[in-house]
Amino acid sequence: MLKKDEESDAIQMIVFLGNPGLRYHSTRHNLGWMLADTLEKTAPLSWKSKFKGLIADWRLDSNHTLLLKPQTFMNQSGRSVQAAMDFHRIHPESTLVVHDDIELDFGTVDLKAGGGFAGHNGLRSIAKCIGVSSFLRFRMGISRPGHGNAAGFVLSSFSNEELCRLPVFLDRSLEILIQCIQRGFKETQPQYQKIQVMV
Repeated sequence: MLKKDEESDAIQMIVFLGNPGLRYHSTRHNLGWMLADTLEKTAPLSWKSKFKGLIADWRLDSNHTLLLKPQTFMNQSGRSVQAAMDFHRIHPESTLVVHDDIELDFGTVDLKAGGGFAGHNGLRSIAKCIGVSSFLRFRMGISRPGHGNAAGFVLSSFSNEELCRLPVFLDRSLEILIQCIQRGFKETQPQYQKIQVMV
């Protein structure tokens, strides 16, 4: 296990979860990648193919953060995350994973350190590959399906009503993500405990 500088609360890497391919581009399960796309509209990023994913450097003020979009499909995301963490010697507690979450209502953000997986195969894969589940979470609510199974729901497109509200959800989520970088996760987390951001 890599040693973490206990004096630092800096996020060294942000992982945006999603599935590659046009078929999945606009699905609920790709909400993490949608936030990466929103970030890219505000900051010039140069993505490179490495670690079974796409990786870029994000410089915000004096902060330097690695961004990773695994390209291994959701249930194998851990292979990409582990490769990047090992190469750059990044500790799990300095890694923030951005992902969709059916346990939260659409438009809700929750910052969480460690925890379970709530059926999310991307989180499960990461924990399995790196050996711990103590990485940080940026949970973005997509709500539970009213009927049908969860697997089909997360791989479906947003409703028309949700699509109308999605840009605001993404913009507000980006503001919170920026706070996590500028202020540190521990200081930012108490303000965003299952908070509906579209008010």
